[in-house]
Amino acid sequence: MAEFLYSVEREYPVSIKTMWQAWTSSDALQSWYHPVDLKCLPNSVENESVVGGIWSVSVDVPEHNFVAYFYGRYTKVIENELMHHTMCYTQSKSEWEARDMSAPHHDVVLEFEDRADKSWVKFSQFGEMPAEQIELTKAGMESYFDSLANYLSGDDKTP
Repeated sequence: MAEFLYSVEREYPVSIKTMWQAWTSSDALQSWYHPVDLKCLPNSVENESVVGGIWSVSVDVPEHNFVAYFYGRYTKVIENELMHHTMCYTQSKSEWEARDMSAPHHDVVLEFEDRADKSWVKFSQFGEMPAEQIELTKAGMESYFDSLANYLSGDDKTP
């Protein structure tokens, strides 16, 4: 695996089944997989959380007049415990639509743990990135986890 960049982890007051569904359902990801002040493009999420399955998300960034397109392929999936996937990034809609899995990418490891009446999740990213971008990227993922908290608590404000 490539160089470790950062990780974000949190515990949420939901069952592991609910947590797993939040990460594996396309509809759930459509609702929360974005920073709190942004939204996914309508109907832009695809998620087949099995080995070899594809995931993709488009996050609208109107403040900077672009869309952040993410996509990748699952390389390991253990239900309620672990997911590994690649993560490609582009601002080109045509590149996103083509989903070239040989494009430069990062690796993501998602770990899950059932903690009785709570669930824990950890997102770790591996790859190459300029040092000054790592903290900004980590802060962005913290905001995704804030959106996840809103979604899990029913406070999701997605229209």
